Amino acid sequence: MASRKIASVKKTVRKAAKAVRKQAVSARNKVAAVRAKVPARSRPAAPKAASSAAATGALKLPPLHESTTSTGLRVIAAERGPLPLVSVRLVMRAGGVWDPPGKDGLADFTARLLRRGTKRMDADGISEAVEFVGASLYAGVNEDVLSVYLTTPAEHFSAMLDVLGQVVREPTFPEQEVVDARERALAQFANDLDDPSAIADRAFTRALWGDHPYGRDLGGIKRTVSTFTRDDVVRFHTERMGPRVSMLTVVGAIPPETVAAEAERAFAGWTGGPDTPPELPRKQEPMAKAGQVLLIDKPDQTQSQVRLGGPGFWLGHEDYFPATAMNIALGGGFTSRLMNEIRVNRGLTYGVSSYFDTMSAGGVFALSTFTKTASTREIIDVALKEIHGVRDGGLKARELKDAQSYLAGLYPLRTETNESVASVIADIRMHGLGDDWVEKFRDRLRAVTPKDVARVAKKYAFADRPVIVVLGKASEVKPLLEGLGPITVVPASEYE
Repeated sequence: MASRKIASVKKTVRKAAKAVRKQAVSARNKVAAVRAKVPARSRPAAPKAASSAAATGALKLPPLHESTTSTGLRVIAAERGPLPLVSVRLVMRAGGVWDPPGKDGLADFTARLLRRGTKRMDADGISEAVEFVGASLYAGVNEDVLSVYLTTPAEHFSAMLDVLGQVVREPTFPEQEVVDARERALAQFANDLDDPSAIADRAFTRALWGDHPYGRDLGGIKRTVSTFTRDDVVRFHTERMGPRVSMLTVVGAIPPETVAAEAERAFAGWTGGPDTPPELPRKQEPMAKAGQVLLIDKPDQTQSQVRLGGPGFWLGHEDYFPATAMNIALGGGFTSRLMNEIRVNRGLTYGVSSYFDTMSAGGVFALSTFTKTASTREIIDVALKEIHGVRDGGLKARELKDAQSYLAGLYPLRTETNESVASVIADIRMHGLGDDWVEKFRDRLRAVTPKDVARVAKKYAFADRPVIVVLGKASEVKPLLEGLGPITVVPASEYE
């Protein structure tokens, strides 16, 4: 899990997932009730292809049907039953990297305001319409894209897609809603100062990326958010959000031709945004602050938050499968080397993990953990030793096999629900992963060899000295960090 993602996005995703699970349970109950009333002989037999896939464990996306609305919105429909539930994901290249200069966090701020009123419905009206039919509607932002998520019972698909269309086509951004959202965001920054993990993540992101757009705070900072006005939000919506940089993915018990027709109706007249999807140039290069230590001073702390990071790769990179397998064995699983050595054998922490954080134009390889102040240096030294051990010696054959089995066993969960399938399809198309990504995922994973792992380990397991970020009581921690690199001390208040 990429710890650098801001808390607000995590909460949105968790809330959406909870709503989806609740609706799925309700839908299953409805299906069961209907089936109980139908004589067994009259029930349609399961398709042979589906039965075969289940028997062999094969994974395959449902057939994808593509169309384009008159406004230029790409639509991908995948009919999938038997639950009478439909999941929709609208994604557009309007993420945090496209925040205007000096307006860090504006994409996220705009996304939060989309549900606060349209030309035909106020905020309460939107909420009532969505909740009345048992649907859910959320918006969120990551570095590259702004997404709007909708899950609805199939019988209300038309009405709910109309609400989604209003929300993205004609939001009114009422002045008072902008003021209230700004005040809530500023209050959250103050609260974040009490969360050492959040401060460390924020500092880590800036230290890793520097002036690169990926170094911006997705939720902004106090200095930038305090300047947000309604005009800023309206301008961002007009200039960055539009049909030609967007894609609508619909998965569920709805015929593709119905999806195409309803999309044409719901998004009729949508204008604005760039003519073509914007892209950042892809780069793999050492971090600007490689080998440096950033110490965030929070005098009241009795523990240290520790982050280590270096270059990674972008989504769709050829190193994905060997690097992912390497990371599971190193620090991405509960039985990983880092977990065994740092938590089990030494008792230095309750949790430690390594991860690849991948975006459209680049990525990082990083480690995140925490420990008591006195063991700050020890946990860093042990972590570096384990990472360098993989870099210099690769993985044992058994470690690689276990990592492959673990990932191959988990991956089917990515296609378990309509919501997850909609997200997978959106990711595949937005990042050019190929329509056979799901079908061939496990074969490509199992094809990774120890030689492949050794190759990527030399590239990503801190071939250069990592960026080190530590948050803690500087007066006690700084002497422990001597020898790791040039040390810069800054107060935690710098990250409000």
